[in-house]
Amino acid sequence: MSSKAMSPIQNMFAEVPATYELVNHVLTFGLDIIWRRKAARIAAKAGGAQWVDMCTGTGEMAVYLSRLAPEGTEIYAVDFCESMMDKARRKPHAESIHFVAADITALPFEDETFDLVTMSFATRNINVSKEKLIQSFSEYYRVLKPGGRFVNLETSRPPFWPIRKGFDLHIKLFVAQIGGRISGCPTAYAYLAKTIGRFYTAEALAGIMQQAGFDEVTFKRLLFGAAAIHQAVKC
Repeated sequence: MSSKAMSPIQNMFAEVPATYELVNHVLTFGLDIIWRRKAARIAAKAGGAQWVDMCTGTGEMAVYLSRLAPEGTEIYAVDFCESMMDKARRKPHAESIHFVAADITALPFEDETFDLVTMSFATRNINVSKEKLIQSFSEYYRVLKPGGRFVNLETSRPPFWPIRKGFDLHIKLFVAQIGGRISGCPTAYAYLAKTIGRFYTAEALAGIMQQAGFDEVTFKRLLFGAAAIHQAVKC
């Protein structure tokens, strides 16, 4: 894919694969690793033989899933940024993962293909508008089999005012400033800080999943609500 064909967000992510994971670990004090592993363990309980990780980036969640998957499980990883997936392909345990370059609003899969859909720390990036987010979630719903599960890990808005203010201060002081310095791409982390600060509460995101067609939507808050793991079912 040529840079001329890439969207501004694609260009932004194309600049940061080398430092992407390091910056995430620094900014969350390593909690993103713990949270991804927790979400992967929850997701792996869904069972089935066809799993897909959306907006996989450098493939952290897809690799965790590959380690937990029963023998015979096929794992796909979807992203729109080839340079991010190039790094993902070089990870241990990635050789069995099927990497697919695609726009998640128009997935190249037939209806009812997967038993499990996961996504981690990417929902904010596809939240161009509430309507666009519902469209993306509706695509996930389409490619899931009846009874299939969607597990989503994302930052959230803490429900308690003092914690929310401290969270916002952390974003202001660390995410944009430190992330930009380590990565060498201040624009990317200024964008990241903006998306975190304007994102939904866990309750609001659950409602959006329901609007996309999902049932049995539940969530578990992490670190007093700074992040959340949502689960939803296609009945």
